[in-house]
Amino acid sequence: MHSGSTQRRETDAACAIPVDDLPDGVVVVDHRGEVVAVNRAACRLTGVDAARAVGSHFPDVLPFRDNDGRDWWKWLDPYRGLRIRTRQPERSLYLPGGLELLVAARLVRRPERGGDVVRVVVTLRGAAARARLERSRADLVSTVAHELRSPLTSVKGFTATLLAKWERFTDDQKRVMLETVNSDADRVTRLITELLDVSRIESGRLQVHRQVVDVPARARKIIEGRVAAGDPAGRFRLDTRGPLPETWLDQDKIDQILGNLVENAVRHGRGTVTIVVEPVEWGVAVSVRDQGEGVAPELASRVFRQFWRGNARRRGGTGLGLFIVKGLVEAHGGTITVQRAPGGGAEFRFTMPAGTPDFA
Repeated sequence: MHSGSTQRRETDAACAIPVDDLPDGVVVVDHRGEVVAVNRAACRLTGVDAARAVGSHFPDVLPFRDNDGRDWWKWLDPYRGLRIRTRQPERSLYLPGGLELLVAARLVRRPERGGDVVRVVVTLRGAAARARLERSRADLVSTVAHELRSPLTSVKGFTATLLAKWERFTDDQKRVMLETVNSDADRVTRLITELLDVSRIESGRLQVHRQVVDVPARARKIIEGRVAAGDPAGRFRLDTRGPLPETWLDQDKIDQILGNLVENAVRHGRGTVTIVVEPVEWGVAVSVRDQGEGVAPELASRVFRQFWRGNARRRGGTGLGLFIVKGLVEAHGGTITVQRAPGGGAEFRFTMPAGTPDFA
């Protein structure tokens, strides 16, 4: 009697769980295998009617099958087997008609260690998000393969040529070949760095090492680097407005943000590239403006996605730069937007919070 009362209390508790507040589908099954709760997300994903589902045996409500056609509930066998089992990892399952869902299960035991299963909580997620992620990863692999092929082919070709015919070339010819190899090696290094940044951003493992950063000085350094690399000095302008608050930022990542935005302005814009640094209510705002065609309003929501390259006629780079910029800005607690610049062209504007590390 005591065991039965305990199981009834568990069932009542399951019914009291506010499962409708959860974003994923949830189906709660009691110790007899009968459905006691179905949330709105589960009904939406599966088309099941909650009123009809409650009280029915789980496999009659959701007859999930795996890729091999096996009955998932029968294979799970939640009430027998090892008494230390508490969960079934998420996997792809199918309902009649071919609907694919990601399904996981948690076995609730009383007592918690080695007790009987009193409740099974089944969680459901749509497979569309996973499919989008898989397509994104496939695009990333394809892009990386394409971007690596050209510089590696060049490196291999020049080094093989030099090794086989070293004595036939003049010193000037050798220098040109080695400079090309060095440039292509730098290109591969940049690509690998971008991939690592993308991985850290997507996994939430991006670390920010804060220190006091003079943002105008970092912008000036980026401009000087571009000029030293051969860009005309008149192409760039730095405009610092008003006294700026103290900002604790990751200096290397600020250089990366500014460098990517300036590179984007040079590659996709025209005319003068202007960097404006100014104080705002809660921090410092930096705007990078060009005088090109700008970004159409309907494209503004896409520019920070992976592989966005803007004008296809001037296609270049991997299309990861602005995605990385957004991730780096947000890792600092900042925001970034794109809009039309005052004089035409595109304006990328990011804002960073001011204050000490405890408050930034």
